[in-house]
Amino acid sequence: MLETRITGRPIVDKTGLSGQFDITLEWNPDIARVPEGAGNAPALAELEARPFLFTAVREQLGLRLESDTAPIDVVVIDHVDRPSPD
Repeated sequence: MLETRITGRPIVDKTGLSGQFDITLEWNPDIARVPEGAGNAPALAELEARPFLFTAVREQLGLRLESDTAPIDVVVIDHVDRPSPD
């Protein structure tokens, strides 16, 4: 989820940890925009009080997100033919 929905960038796990973990991470998504008169001021204030993603991961999980280069798998389509009518 972190890769596709939040950062939009590939994430390479270098923790050495295996298995699945059920975690709750509280962070400021930095996308909260409330239209004027929407009446969501308390909820917005609560979101704004939370740390940003990189800080939240470090403080709440003890992990660090770093920008780096790494090989990733890609699929390259170099030619496409339309199917024959038969």
